[in-house]
Amino acid sequence: MNEEVLIALLKDGRAEGLSGLYDLYGKRLLAFCLRYVATKEDAEEIVEDVFVKLWNNRATIREEHSMHSMLFAISHNLIINAYRKKLNAPVYENLDRASHEASQESDGLMKMEYEEFCNKLIHLINQLPHTQRQVVTMSKLNGLKNREIAVALSLSEKTVKNQLSLGMKKLHEQLPLCFSWLALLYLSDVCM
Repeated sequence: MNEEVLIALLKDGRAEGLSGLYDLYGKRLLAFCLRYVATKEDAEEIVEDVFVKLWNNRATIREEHSMHSMLFAISHNLIINAYRKKLNAPVYENLDRASHEASQESDGLMKMEYEEFCNKLIHLINQLPHTQRQVVTMSKLNGLKNREIAVALSLSEKTVKNQLSLGMKKLHEQLPLCFSWLALLYLSDVCM
């Protein structure tokens, strides 16, 4: 069955619509979640929650052709909620108290870790090909928009977008754990 038929079945409250969409998107959502959560069990739980949420809200679905964006947006929100829930758990309250008591020592350590991360990031940026390095630096470190970068470097906006994408992918491959969490925070507007 194609996706449009599965969506129609889902809207009609038929379980085979949900099952078919799970077959179509389940593995991709699991791979997406695994990039941001600690365990496979956590990722599987989030994917299950995505489809429970989809089933519970099936009457309000407006998509007629593709569920891709909606499912990944739900996953993204559930990942952020899970992360926040862990931070607000009672276990972390004790951690918060302990960190207050050792704040000066912790501040020094965090500063060292941050500096180490920045040095590693700068080193990796410097290893990028010339145009990618310029585009990534101007975009991510200097905060310029693609249009501004295109004008400054005499490139098309599409070239800037492609070079930025390639550069960020290479950086992501080199800093998978750190970069994944930074990207997640960025996407959730936490660091804005």
